Amino acid sequence: MHLAHTDRAGEHDLLRRLGEAREQSDSLFGLVRPEFLYQRPIAERHRIIFYVGHLEAFDWNLLSERVLGLKTFSKDYDRLFAFGIDPVGGGLPTDVESDWPQREEVHRYVRRVRLGLDAALQPVLSEGGADGEFSVVQLVQVAIEHRLMHAETLAYMLHQLPHTQKVAPRPDGQRLAAAFAPRMIQIPAGPAVLGLRRDGPTFGWDNEYEQHTVQVPAFAIDKFKVTNGEFLKFVDAGGYQDRGCWSAAGWEWIQKNGVKHPGFWRERDGNWYQRTMFDEVPLPLEWPVYVSQAEANAYACWAGKALPTEAQWQRAAFGDVRTGEAAEQAVGGNYDFRRWDPVPVNAEPENTNSLGLADFVGNGWEWTSTLFAAFPGFEPFSFYQGYSANFFDNQHYVMKGGSMRTAACLVRPSFRNWFQPHYPHVYAGFRCVKD
Repeated sequence: MHLAHTDRAGEHDLLRRLGEAREQSDSLFGLVRPEFLYQRPIAERHRIIFYVGHLEAFDWNLLSERVLGLKTFSKDYDRLFAFGIDPVGGGLPTDVESDWPQREEVHRYVRRVRLGLDAALQPVLSEGGADGEFSVVQLVQVAIEHRLMHAETLAYMLHQLPHTQKVAPRPDGQRLAAAFAPRMIQIPAGPAVLGLRRDGPTFGWDNEYEQHTVQVPAFAIDKFKVTNGEFLKFVDAGGYQDRGCWSAAGWEWIQKNGVKHPGFWRERDGNWYQRTMFDEVPLPLEWPVYVSQAEANAYACWAGKALPTEAQWQRAAFGDVRTGEAAEQAVGGNYDFRRWDPVPVNAEPENTNSLGLADFVGNGWEWTSTLFAAFPGFEPFSFYQGYSANFFDNQHYVMKGGSMRTAACLVRPSFRNWFQPHYPHVYAGFRCVKD
């Protein structure tokens, strides 16, 4: 959706989208049985209860005084729930359950924040209030997309929660794969357009600017994401024991942590299973494999290929497209919270572009070999200085495309996701390239 100006229709649509984003995050917390809201499913992250308060604290800290003129009613909670964590170097949080407020108090804080913001937002949106170069419309866009990003990160966090601690909704209908053979397609030399125009109509985060063009030599790329079945051959061939496939840091990581297979896989009685959101099923060989960047890189090396650069992926997926509206170009695709789990990589043939690249929007983020860094002309958001810049540390890699739990607005071609290379919990797969 374009929001270059504010009008009554735009105002109402923006408030509707904020309400829908809240419903999405509320429904996720509703999956957790209340007595388990203080669990920490992923050791590197906060306890679940933090995120219940964080989404509202973020909105309040962003909007209350800056554009709405509201005074804080709980400075301690505004600060407690302000920032998540992304520890590097093996450091883990050490807090205990009793360090956090009772869930009734957190829910009371959430309700009061929403009431305060909603009462103040409508008249300010109508007047087109601004914070320097950033309008209230843009700041509310930030609040919406921040919440939708967390709707995805919360999903993969809750994925790690024992099934008995969750309330399962109605299961997804099964999607079957037609017969197919993995193969590579040729991408001709040409331009890849990265990023957004700063003067354009589409909302973007600071790391998406400034738009620029990269000339990419011809290369071949996997038509489909690498599947569980293909990755199983790497496992069976001893890939996790072959030092030659791994970077020094990757090898140290798997040795230190005893990593012998993808984090979403389980082995029982000599058989492989995949841990889905609410179940455990025999390993679906046609699903995309979800692995860390280090594992993806090791497989690519073993296969005599490489991971694509960000520019190669962009060239293969979107050619020289110069718009941010991916949903207008990708028909179909497993994204926008439609499903809890992946589908076979060829289950939606309509999600194929004119170059022949299939399953490139949704169904799993795709790792690249590109370190997350600023584009030329990068300027941090004045109201969120560390959103991207804190991660320009040569320890995070760019991911593109989106997963089944990625909101539609975040599958625009310019959007950049990023994670550490040894983080195995993300809904992220990959495909390989050859020069």
